[in-house]
Amino acid sequence: MTPDEIKTALQTAFKRCDVASCPLSETQKQILLQVVKQISQDSTYDIANPLDELDSQELLAFLKFVKTEEQQNRTWKVQLLNDWLHNQDSGAVQFIRDRYGLQWLNRVESYHFDKYADFEDALKLRVGDRIEVSNALWEWVQDNGPCKREWFLCTVVYIDEISDTNNSSLNCIIRFYNGSEFEIQGIYDWNRYNWRWPQNQK
Repeated sequence: MTPDEIKTALQTAFKRCDVASCPLSETQKQILLQVVKQISQDSTYDIANPLDELDSQELLAFLKFVKTEEQQNRTWKVQLLNDWLHNQDSGAVQFIRDRYGLQWLNRVESYHFDKYADFEDALKLRVGDRIEVSNALWEWVQDNGPCKREWFLCTVVYIDEISDTNNSSLNCIIRFYNGSEFEIQGIYDWNRYNWRWPQNQK
């Protein structure tokens, strides 16, 4: 749930408490609303990163597996699920199936990899991926200025690699939920700071 959805649910709960003759005090209501506000303002807020549950050797093997799959243009999660579906050994990451299982795998989201700096761009953007983009793409934003950085959820609808003899760059078109589209140039180069994997996949 988004913080706004949580706030709405809390307001509904407050009203139901009143109807059930168990009203919360104004102080209790304010405390609950402040917690929701704090969660929404804290971009680093994260409920348990499943990758933290792996020991150092398991983490290293898992990250290597994911990076290899992505470099070969395969989706790492699909590869693991296919192995499990066909009862095939997953090699160096068989421990994921044996020790952690499907529930753990379903908890792993793209943004969990952001914690590992050397792994930041190992996951490739694909058409259909959901990402969050910053308003810094279309307006002047300063860390200490009047216009603050805000994040907007969107979907990648087109990816285009532009290359010449010396270098290459990846551009993509995103679509916001209001239907408008925007082209991001240099998605991995100069504009990497202006997008991230969504913190809330729901």
